[in-house]
Amino acid sequence: MPTYVALVKWTDQGAQNAKETVNRARQVRADFERRGITRFDVYWTQGRYDIVTLIDAPDEQTVMAGLLALAGRGTVRTESLRAFTETEMEQIIQKI
Repeated sequence: MPTYVALVKWTDQGAQNAKETVNRARQVRADFERRGITRFDVYWTQGRYDIVTLIDAPDEQTVMAGLLALAGRGTVRTESLRAFTETEMEQIIQKI
């Protein structure tokens, strides 16, 4: 199952409601699970991004739909990256 890293920044609305961030993450996790996303690890971070998440989903369309729904809430903006495991990277290297 593909893994994605989502780098998350709060919008002004998200920052103004920072006290609700844990509850929002729980709501997003429940929504993602309904969409077939099997992993949604959330880490609140210091620095350029406010949150970093790890997401396992069956395909790119599922991740995209979930992240678009998340962005539609108006509290965050995301940048997503496809991540590869060691085994996946070995398979990629064999194709070089």
